[in-house]
Amino acid sequence: MPSGIYRDHADACPGAVELHQAADGGLARIRVPGGTLSAAQWDVVRTAAGELGNGSVELTSRANLQIRGLADGVELGARLRAAGLLPSLTHERIRNVIAAPLEDNQALVDALDAALCADPLLAGLPGRFLVTVGASVSGLGGDFGLVGDVLLLAGTDVGVRVQDPVDAVVTAARLFQRMRGTAWRLSEVDDGVRKITAHFGASATERITPGVTPVAPSAVTPGVPLGRLDATQLPGVALRLTPWRSVVVPAGTDVSGLITDPASPWHGVSACTGRPGCAKSLSDVRADARAWLGTPHSRPVHWSGCARRCGRPAGDVIEFVATGDGYEEIR
Repeated sequence: MPSGIYRDHADACPGAVELHQAADGGLARIRVPGGTLSAAQWDVVRTAAGELGNGSVELTSRANLQIRGLADGVELGARLRAAGLLPSLTHERIRNVIAAPLEDNQALVDALDAALCADPLLAGLPGRFLVTVGASVSGLGGDFGLVGDVLLLAGTDVGVRVQDPVDAVVTAARLFQRMRGTAWRLSEVDDGVRKITAHFGASATERITPGVTPVAPSAVTPGVPLGRLDATQLPGVALRLTPWRSVVVPAGTDVSGLITDPASPWHGVSACTGRPGCAKSLSDVRADARAWLGTPHSRPVHWSGCARRCGRPAGDVIEFVATGDGYEEIR
């Protein structure tokens, strides 16, 4: 059973069809395993944001997309399904797979996504379930992670080595689902890592140290200011999302309005939605972040409208958390 974890409700992570009702309307979160979108798929998403939502697309810290200001999810769901972005209505909220964006790993991600969606038991996993693929994202706190033949459990190398990475993740996910009780993450399950390790058997004495290697802004890996793209940006462009609210695009792409200089004051600055989009927010954090822009900072900075600190990126981050009477700085 979970250690100290009891919840009498399911997690409230939004999906692409089951919307979260925010202060500015329905919020849809579109899972994009591996972060890869064809040009046609991206055009479907941005057009839907313009025609059905508030005209912008948000990038999340899990390399997914969000559209806000929706009346309902029916039309959006139909468009996404036709574009191949909604392969399973039963499993769509669990399709959280972050992949190292500069590695050749999308085929593995696609096989993993298909296998997870094919197992009826796994439809019951929480929407916070997370898998990472690749070394540069191995430290982002996945329930399970793959780095070569290494299977990470709760973000840690415990010595498990696997021959079939897809089967290993699906097997581990089944074990997690059966033992998790009301826990949302493997790290919350009492003795969960040890039990899954025992199932596979630890075979390695040398261990890797999971880490995070953000992609620096450039003309082909531009950052997105505050993680928000206008629905008119990057028309007809194939792209790959990163968990650092940036995109990988083909050379020669028009990246006007995006961050291409690592020295840009926008680099490393993120924020939650804030007012007026979130009823819980105590401040318009995006406006406050813009006003603060230009203040020297040596580490990533995240602005939060309340103590929930939504959207906080992983790693060593300076936080400004709204209190209703200014901001608390957390270092």
